[in-house]
Amino acid sequence: MAEKNNTNIGFEKEIWDAACVLWGHIPAADYRKVIIGLIFLKYVSGVFEQRYNELLNDEYGDENDRDEYIAENVFFVPEESRWSKIADAAHSPEIGMVLDNAMRAIEKENESLKNVLPKIYANPDLDKRVLGEVVDIFTNINMYEQGNDKDLLGRTYEYCIEQFAAHEGVKGGEFYTPSSIVKTIVEILKPFEDCRVYDPCCGSGGMFVQSAKFIDAHSGSINRVAVYGQESNADTWKIARINMAIRGIDANLGPHHADTFYNDLHKNQKFDFIMANPPFNLSNWGADHLKDDVRWRYGMPPSGNANFAWIQHMIHHLAPYGKIGLVLANGALSSQTSGEGEIRKRIVEDDLVEGIIAMPTQLFYSVTIPVTLWFITKNKKQKGKTLFIDARKMGYMVDRKHRDFTDEDISKLAKTFEDFQNGTLEDVKGFCAVVDTKDIKKQDYILTPGRYVGIEEQEDDGEPFDEKMKRLTSELSTMFEKSRELEDEIRKKLGAIGFKV
Repeated sequence: MAEKNNTNIGFEKEIWDAACVLWGHIPAADYRKVIIGLIFLKYVSGVFEQRYNELLNDEYGDENDRDEYIAENVFFVPEESRWSKIADAAHSPEIGMVLDNAMRAIEKENESLKNVLPKIYANPDLDKRVLGEVVDIFTNINMYEQGNDKDLLGRTYEYCIEQFAAHEGVKGGEFYTPSSIVKTIVEILKPFEDCRVYDPCCGSGGMFVQSAKFIDAHSGSINRVAVYGQESNADTWKIARINMAIRGIDANLGPHHADTFYNDLHKNQKFDFIMANPPFNLSNWGADHLKDDVRWRYGMPPSGNANFAWIQHMIHHLAPYGKIGLVLANGALSSQTSGEGEIRKRIVEDDLVEGIIAMPTQLFYSVTIPVTLWFITKNKKQKGKTLFIDARKMGYMVDRKHRDFTDEDISKLAKTFEDFQNGTLEDVKGFCAVVDTKDIKKQDYILTPGRYVGIEEQEDDGEPFDEKMKRLTSELSTMFEKSRELEDEIRKKLGAIGFKV
């Protein structure tokens, strides 16, 4: 593993430390916007200036020609938005106004960013002295492109988003899906060039970022992938737009934020890969107004829980050989109330469920409940079969509250799926099992992996049964004796204060 240092990762924490400078000076929701805006401004300015200098040194280049930047997928940054101007004004009383004007100028020059960038820096509640200190931190950070990794600030953005999610708890979950989960979904689905990728509740766009990384790692180009998404929360939609801009991903997230059920912005589209982490057990999602919707092919989802509305929405948008990877709360595996059991049965009988993975607890910052990954596929390779994996013991504790997967964990899950699809997987007690649809039917179409993978076989310790039973009964007898002693002691103590038992 490469050694970490300031040139390849250290500055990520420095920028997070900049966020912490604001701690206590403004509300958490606002400091997130402040930092995200500065990350974006620093990024686009740096990339622009690099391209600007290239053109300046090219006798045939024109550093003032906007098309020269657009051709290289670089945002044109007007003079008042360049970081050198921001740095010069860091300790002036007008720094807030300078930053807001810089954001407006970039939006004016780049139509795709219209009404996306934060313009909150002139807010009188934001301490301008503290803001100037944060600008200094950004200015003094050394950033060097090295090897094939030219996305250092993109990685910083991702790091900060993760930290915001951790610190904001439940609200953080609205815009961030832990990278362990996203990587697992992407590594199993394996998106490729010339495909169409969709996330109907895209949050900050993590599924798209990881898909881009996967395709790039396999010698593909994200520029040859059509990316579509939708997000109902206005602030989160803006975060996703900024994230895509930083990553150089040309994503169609719609002209505005919108509710996916009420206003499907990609209504007539079909997709090769759909990846999503929809809100868990969403109630009051508008079922009463969508009773005759064409998406409910397998049955009307209950008004009190949108889990099967999300599943059917995604199936509706699948291309003929499309694949879905999504995260759901465990209740969707077994619920029989309000018609959910019947909907699940019909989806299984239509041979769409390719695999189910039971995940460990504590992967999310926002909730501690265990979740499941569903993989739904049209025209799957192994007809009439479903793969069940129990991954609840996998991963490691990063800290007291948060669990993560190693790269080896993710590779193991992806390889298990690959072997299943190739017809070479053997069942492993307590971990994985390939199950025929007729056997799922015998379990009333309940999809809990534990029902199918069984209990992990315990290694024989070599102790003969008779000897083991003598030892265990002797230990139990000792425990009983100690229990009686404690019972007598408690009776004496209570009697001494006038209570009889």
